[in-house]
Amino acid sequence: MVDLTEQERAAMRAALRPVAELMEEIGWTTPLASLSETQVLTLIEAAIGGFQEAMAASAAQASTEIPF
Repeated sequence: MVDLTEQERAAMRAALRPVAELMEEIGWTTPLASLSETQVLTLIEAAIGGFQEAMAASAAQASTEIPF
């Protein structure tokens, strides 16, 4: 397993929203094995996009001050 930072964990939680929105469209009771390739790729894209957006927002808020 990957050793995630707290920033990465927060970005993963932020990525839940776009994935959940897609799952709402697909149907929460739909088995994953029943999803089409397009649906799975769209879910992956939403997860990665949400993660990247959250990480970029976090980096923009980070202090540029040198800690010494």
